[in-house]
Amino acid sequence: MTPPGIPVAGENAGSAGNPAVGVSVSVIKKRADFLRAARASRQATLGFVLQARKRKSDETPHTDIRIGFTCSKKVGNAVARNRAKRRLRAAAQVVLGRSGVAGWDYVLIGRAQMTVTVPMATLVEDLQTALTIIHQEPR
Repeated sequence: MTPPGIPVAGENAGSAGNPAVGVSVSVIKKRADFLRAARASRQATLGFVLQARKRKSDETPHTDIRIGFTCSKKVGNAVARNRAKRRLRAAAQVVLGRSGVAGWDYVLIGRAQMTVTVPMATLVEDLQTALTIIHQEPR
């Protein structure tokens, strides 16, 4: 469930210049894909760490965005880790629809005591800012 006041992904879709309109989002599940993202660009925020990488041409199709979520035991017990991942999923749902780029892998890593306590609006703003910074870096 999306918190009140935060637009749902897909709202206002179709606006000019939106790189992710009509792009599907899939979940990263294989450890090797997480490890590849770990060797790529990183952007830390108050509530999470974003790892992002552009997929190579010989990998999975470039018509989709792939995203992964992870939280270590430092975040807390299973309940706290799952809550943190749910919040990261909700933020990604809002932001990736308008700022994600097809052919990229993104991994969101929860932070201890922060991912579950930071206001949802702040998580969304931080993810938007982190994506902007990642995509401005020269490749």
